[in-house]
Amino acid sequence: MAKAKTVWYCTSCGNEFPQFLGRCPACGEWNTMKEMEVQPSAAKAGRGSKASRVARTVGNTNDNNRKPLKLKEIDYRKEDRLSLGMPEVDRLLGGGIVPGSLVLIGGEPGIGKSTLSLQIPLANPGLRTLYVTGEESAKQVKMRAERLAAALPVEAAPASQAPVEPNIDIFCETLIEDIIAEASASHPDLMIVDSVQTMYSEAVDSTPGSVSQIKEVAAELLRFAKESGVPVILIGHITKDGYIAGPKILEHIVDAVLQFEGENRGSYRILRSIKNRFGSTSEIAVFEMTGSGLREVKNPSELLIPMHEAGLSGTAICATLDGTRPLLFEVQALVSSAVYGTAQRSATGFDTRRLNMLLAVLEKRAGFHLAAKDVFLNMAGGLKVSDPAADLAVVCAVLSSNFDFAIPADVCFAGEVGLSGEIRPVAQCQRRIAEAARLGFKRIFVSAFEKTEDAGVGKETGSPASSGGVKVVRVADVPELVKKLFK
Repeated sequence: MAKAKTVWYCTSCGNEFPQFLGRCPACGEWNTMKEMEVQPSAAKAGRGSKASRVARTVGNTNDNNRKPLKLKEIDYRKEDRLSLGMPEVDRLLGGGIVPGSLVLIGGEPGIGKSTLSLQIPLANPGLRTLYVTGEESAKQVKMRAERLAAALPVEAAPASQAPVEPNIDIFCETLIEDIIAEASASHPDLMIVDSVQTMYSEAVDSTPGSVSQIKEVAAELLRFAKESGVPVILIGHITKDGYIAGPKILEHIVDAVLQFEGENRGSYRILRSIKNRFGSTSEIAVFEMTGSGLREVKNPSELLIPMHEAGLSGTAICATLDGTRPLLFEVQALVSSAVYGTAQRSATGFDTRRLNMLLAVLEKRAGFHLAAKDVFLNMAGGLKVSDPAADLAVVCAVLSSNFDFAIPADVCFAGEVGLSGEIRPVAQCQRRIAEAARLGFKRIFVSAFEKTEDAGVGKETGSPASSGGVKVVRVADVPELVKKLFK
């Protein structure tokens, strides 16, 4: 038997080195080297594994892709996308999933990855789906499928025919060679693998979930998808730092990376496109977690705006832009006298350091004494907001709670606050104004330096447009904002 070879690999990027290094030369991370034994025979077997040989025998493999082609000889056609039966997911992928593509869905435990992956084939019974699970038994998958199917609309069928049943094959297996052999034999329309960290290959002598196993499994699935034309959806775990577990090369291999965001205790989930070779990466889809699965939220603004009686202080509506979708949500603030002498600063869904900066601007530039007061901030709906346009709404919510003055319910805000107290313009302000007008808001506060079009909106000195327009109020700095809002 050949002697085992010892290599050191970086847990951050997956590159291998013959000796230990304190800092990875490839990604620059410190203390990420782990030792691993590699069998030479196993490495050779990986290059011609059984899974690879079986995948190459699939009927629709294009032999022309195995030799160099002139660029002008390549017949370019628009990709025929497959609908997954969920309009929001199709829109996030750019109009449906592309045949032969590899899509990775990541998220925290319990966020709803497995629920979404099973809801997709249930929503589209016309897709013949191979559902590979390495974490659950077939009975567990069946129990979840029955719970999810009860909430899905059944396709209409003639009275003489039975309702259309989901066409899903459940395969409980973790050996990637057997999985690809089964997929090559049945040739489904879609394959879902839950999860990539539980799969392993015989060609690699290490435990499932290790860097080398994840790299080999992902490479085999990519080869199968490209050669057979079957789209594959991978479910991936994430680390405590919020990154997808495994080597960074995993995200480079796949064609699209979708990440679930949101609080497990909250009801809303955001599916964000981080990478997409066949569409835009500036898209999000919003879901609501219910007892019967994930429900697509077509208009998130209607669910994130106030759900309480009017006249409450400490609330302000922010017009933000997440990707290319405008959202209006409620910012909640509570300002009270410090009980223990030292003022507390707490923010949920917002950067605490940016909150401290905004409070310092109010203290220095506007003369509000908040240093001895507790300030608590919350983004309604469990959202995590990083858009600088939320600064203006945060400042107004804090001042509203401090003055105990309720901001009118038909007013919203979109602006960035600078260190000198000026209100700075934000990106795509016109889309935020249009969304505010569509939802029936009467006024929106923006920067005085904002260049907005006059079509569809009213000027500050004029009246709102006749068809649901909104009056644009321009403010240059925080003192002017206070005069116009709290007069």
